[in-house]
Amino acid sequence: MHYLLSFTIVVVDQISKQLMERLLDLCVPGHCQSIVLLPVFELALVHNEGAAFSFLSEAGGWQRWFLALVSLIASVFICFWIFQARKKDIYLSWALALILGGAVGNLVDRVGWGYVIDFFIVHYQHYYFPAFNVADAAISVGAVMVLIDMFANTKSRTDEH
Repeated sequence: MHYLLSFTIVVVDQISKQLMERLLDLCVPGHCQSIVLLPVFELALVHNEGAAFSFLSEAGGWQRWFLALVSLIASVFICFWIFQARKKDIYLSWALALILGGAVGNLVDRVGWGYVIDFFIVHYQHYYFPAFNVADAAISVGAVMVLIDMFANTKSRTDEH
């Protein structure tokens, strides 16, 4: 069931990215087509050749395969972790399934296109959070869930002693 969630995230992520590719023009310096949904939230097409927050985006190309390899290794590790945690720690395994789906969603982009397609833009006035996508959102929610699980389990272990 956990792997089905991961697969669903990959499918929704890829469909949403292709929809945005068809709907919007790529943001380039001086021109950025966007669809404003709320005063602080809009859709705009961005290609991120780097990692989170565009880290390494100006590295010259080698980062594509390096980041793909890191994503692949992390995905395999998470698959095993889910398999081990799925029966004894349900909350953690769902969190890991979200992270896995997001990692694979972005891996597909990186290998296929050489960049990750981002399109969610959150901002306040002229302060912008880095663009992100469905995969990034799944990774973020999963990571928060993992942290909650860590603190909850640490507290319960402490209470037992």
